[in-house]
Amino acid sequence: MDTKEDKKRSRDNAKLAGTSADTVRRYGTAVKEHAVSYSGKDNDTGLELERSLKKVSLYRRGNPETDPNYARVTKNQAGFSAEIKEAARQRAEQAIRSRRPYTRRTDDIPGHVNDQLFDLSKAVDKNGNPVPGASCQMKFVGSTPEAAVDKMLSGGYEKYLKNDVKMMVPKDYFPGMHKALDHKIASLEGQIKSLQEQGKNEAILAKYNQLDKCRILKKNLLRSQVSNSEALEARNHPMLSTGKDIARVAHRAGTHQAMIGAGIGSGTSLIRNLIAVYKKEKTADQAALSIGGDTANAAAVSYASAFSGAVLKGMAQNSGSQFVRVLSKTNLPAYVAVSVLELSKTMKAFFSGKITGVQCVEGLGEKGYGMVNGAMYAMIGQAVIPIPIMGALIGSMVGYTLSTASYNALLGSLHEEKLVREARIRIKRERNESFQMMKQYREELQRNIRMDLSQKQQFFNQIFIEISNAMRIGDVEKYITSMNLLTRYCGGKVLFASAAECDALMLSDTPIGF
Repeated sequence: MDTKEDKKRSRDNAKLAGTSADTVRRYGTAVKEHAVSYSGKDNDTGLELERSLKKVSLYRRGNPETDPNYARVTKNQAGFSAEIKEAARQRAEQAIRSRRPYTRRTDDIPGHVNDQLFDLSKAVDKNGNPVPGASCQMKFVGSTPEAAVDKMLSGGYEKYLKNDVKMMVPKDYFPGMHKALDHKIASLEGQIKSLQEQGKNEAILAKYNQLDKCRILKKNLLRSQVSNSEALEARNHPMLSTGKDIARVAHRAGTHQAMIGAGIGSGTSLIRNLIAVYKKEKTADQAALSIGGDTANAAAVSYASAFSGAVLKGMAQNSGSQFVRVLSKTNLPAYVAVSVLELSKTMKAFFSGKITGVQCVEGLGEKGYGMVNGAMYAMIGQAVIPIPIMGALIGSMVGYTLSTASYNALLGSLHEEKLVREARIRIKRERNESFQMMKQYREELQRNIRMDLSQKQQFFNQIFIEISNAMRIGDVEKYITSMNLLTRYCGGKVLFASAAECDALMLSDTPIGF
C-alpha cells in the first residue's frame, strides 16, 4: 500500500494540477490554432478555412524529374503554406496572451478571397474590409535576399509600393533584405549627388523615383515568424510541420507551469519541513534534501500536466464532438495527465509484486476518486477565491484531502468481514446520500462566502497585490508591512516590523515561537 509520503505526494500532485488551469487554457487554445491550420476546420467556432496545410500539400506540381517548372510551382505553393502557418502562429501567440485570436488570412474574410493588396489582416472595418495599417502582403520570393529585393522593386510589385502596403518576408531573408536595401539606398544617393554635379536633371528624377521605392519598401518590410525552409516543410510535410509547432507550444506551457509549480512546491515543502525540524522529526540536512526533492517533483509534475494538458485541450477543443469540446473548457485535460502519472505508480507496484490485486484496485479507486474531486474543488475554489492560482490551489488541497478521507472511510467499512448484507446496502445508500449532502453543502458554502466574506475577499485581493508588487520591485519594507497586515488580520502576532528588526531577531538568541 502507499506510504504516508506517497499519499502526501499524491495530494501535492492533485494540487499542482489544479493550479495549471490558466496555463492549459491559454496554451491549449494555441495548440488548437495549429490543429485548425492543418485540417482547415475550426469546430469550436464553425469557421472553415479557404486553404489548409493539408489541402495545399495535395496541389498538383508535376513530376520533379521531368517538369522544369516543378521547383517554381513548389515555391509558389510553399508561399500559401507560409501564409497559413503565419496566421496560425500569430493566433496562437494571441491566445497565449489571453486574447481572442484575431489574425486572419484575407482569403478567410468574406468577399476578400484573392484580395489584390493583402494576404493577412489583424483587423477589419465596419464594412468587413481589411484595415490597411493592420494588414500586410506576404512574399516568399527570390533565391536570395538580394534577389527578393530586386523582385519586389520590379514593375509587378508597383501596386504595393504605391499603396504603401506592408510587406512580410521570410524571417531568414529579413536581415539580408534590410542590408541589401541599405546598400541600394546609399548607392542611389551617391548617384544622385554625382548627377547633380553633372546637371543631368532627367536622370536625377529617375534615380529619385528608384530611391523612393527603396525607402518605402524598407519602411514597410515586416519579419515573418516563418522561414523559407519551414514554409517548404509545411508544403511537403504538413503533419510533421504542425506537430513541431504543437510540440513547441506544449513545451512552452510545460516550462511556464514548471516555474509556477516549483515555487508552490518549494513554498509548501519549506513550511512542512520547518515544522518537522521544529518538532525534531528531521534534521536541518534532511529537511534541505526533502525541500529539494519536493521542488524537483513539483516542477516535473507541473511540466507534465501543462505539456500534456495543453495538447489534450487543444485537440479536444477542435473535436467534432460537442461533448468533448465542452469538456475541453474545464481543467480536465491537466487532471487526466496527472491521473495517468499517479495511476501508473500503482500499476507499477502491482506488476513488480509489491502490492496485491485487491490493493491495486483500492489504490486506483482512491487516486481516481481523489483526482476527480480535486478537479471539482479546484473549480469551486477558483470561483470563490478569484485570485490566480490561489483559489485552485486551496480548492484542490481541500477536495483531494476530503475525498480521499471519505473514500478510505467507506472502503474500510466495506472491508469488514462480518458486515451483513443489509448493513452493506445501508452504507452504500448513505454514501450516495453523502454525495448529495456534499453538493448541497458546497452550494450553501458558496452562497455564504459570497454573502458574508466579500469584505475579506477584497482585503485578501488587495493585500496579495501589495505583496506581489513588493516582491516585483524588491521592496523588503513594503513586503514586511503587507505580511504583518495579513498576520494581524488573521489573528496572528507579528515578530518584527522592519528588515532591521528581522535581522536583529535572527542574530539574537531569543527563541522564535510558531
